[in-house]
Amino acid sequence: MDHLAFLPVFACLLVLTSLSFTHATQIDVVNNCGYPVWAAASAPNGFGGDPQTLAEFALKQPSNTNPDDTFDISLVEGFNVPLSFSPVNPSGGTCRPVQCTADIVGQCPDQLKALGGCNNPCTVFQTVQYCCTSERGSCGPTPYSQFFKQRCPDAYSYPQDDQTSTFACPSGTNYRVTFCP
Repeated sequence: MDHLAFLPVFACLLVLTSLSFTHATQIDVVNNCGYPVWAAASAPNGFGGDPQTLAEFALKQPSNTNPDDTFDISLVEGFNVPLSFSPVNPSGGTCRPVQCTADIVGQCPDQLKALGGCNNPCTVFQTVQYCCTSERGSCGPTPYSQFFKQRCPDAYSYPQDDQTSTFACPSGTNYRVTFCP
């Protein structure tokens, strides 16, 4: 009977101990635009609706061997609103703010113009040269992706633009996504 009396206390201590080592990540979304922006979360192959500026992130998962969070701004689906993605409590590595604040809509090439934004070339032309997904082969920069990259050097400008467009912060970092920074 004495053995069972200690069991509930041990179980409570175990839960409290595991909670003290858990890091919750907070992501604040701020709209500084003079108009409503509908921020939405989308799973892969979600609701589409190009053109759209994307803030993408992958937070440390228990099964993930990478200890860091990764994040980026992507113009692969086009551009419709300027934004920044900033670590709130950065600590080293490539853990730094990224942003895309250029007037891409105002400077958009005629072939890519869309209502309220600037399309990506894959949406418009539907060719391997511009779409370069795993099922369509590999590709490199094009004049259209270079248009986006010149204006927003931190952002993905085409699907295989990983080298200059993916950033990392230690797991547990908090973030702020700001529309119209």
